[in-house]
Amino acid sequence: MSAAASHKTILQTTNLCKSFGGVLATDHVNLDVASGEVHALIGPNGAGKTTLISQLSGLLKPDTGSIIFKGKNVTGKPAHRFASAGLARSFQITSLFADMTLLQNVALAVQAHTGHSFHFWRNATTDKRLLEPAYHYLQTVGLAKHADSIASAVSHGERRQLEVAMALATNPSLLLLDEPMAGMGADESNLMIEILQKLSGEKTILLIEHDMDAVFTLANRISVLVYGRIIATGNKEQIQSDPAVAAAYLGDTSDA
Repeated sequence: MSAAASHKTILQTTNLCKSFGGVLATDHVNLDVASGEVHALIGPNGAGKTTLISQLSGLLKPDTGSIIFKGKNVTGKPAHRFASAGLARSFQITSLFADMTLLQNVALAVQAHTGHSFHFWRNATTDKRLLEPAYHYLQTVGLAKHADSIASAVSHGERRQLEVAMALATNPSLLLLDEPMAGMGADESNLMIEILQKLSGEKTILLIEHDMDAVFTLANRISVLVYGRIIATGNKEQIQSDPAVAAAYLGDTSDA
């Protein structure tokens, strides 16, 4: 992939601020995500990542500042407007139906994206126009062999893979993955990394992840958030050698 600087910016925030009481949770955040890149957002406990990501997906309205997505100002718009514009946040759009198969769950996500609401349940279980693309997304995340498994019966890691498949089913321009490897063992994490590496050539990804091995493997660029402010943005080598980043993580290498 060519350098991120050569790509058009798909998401940009300017001086984004959000306060809760006297606490400035998002402190004049300037962030840009280039089309085609994997951009990781990391930070120690209490950094404000959840608050920032909630603003970037429309769940929280910023107090001041702007969010530009695909050239349009979406600041303060509701979450469904972000989704319809082409942003999919993994946990936001995935409400798994535990008693339905993996294929049916993804078919529902396809149906939601296409806007077909008639004969809701029947379509998701029988309509080839929904089931065929759903199967493709399951193949993409390595779950095709479990297509007919009930969602409640698969492992935690496979449910996280299913969430990614459902996010992909909305055909997003930007895939916002909120700690996709949380709670996974080493083997499951490695499999998710392989899946995301394959997706990285096709989708723009904003990745929030506590697993630094995964971040350094996947990300073209990394932004570090500390006390609501981005203190550094750069490639793996630049972030690893940045003294401000080292100081922020000294004594706390976990991520919330």
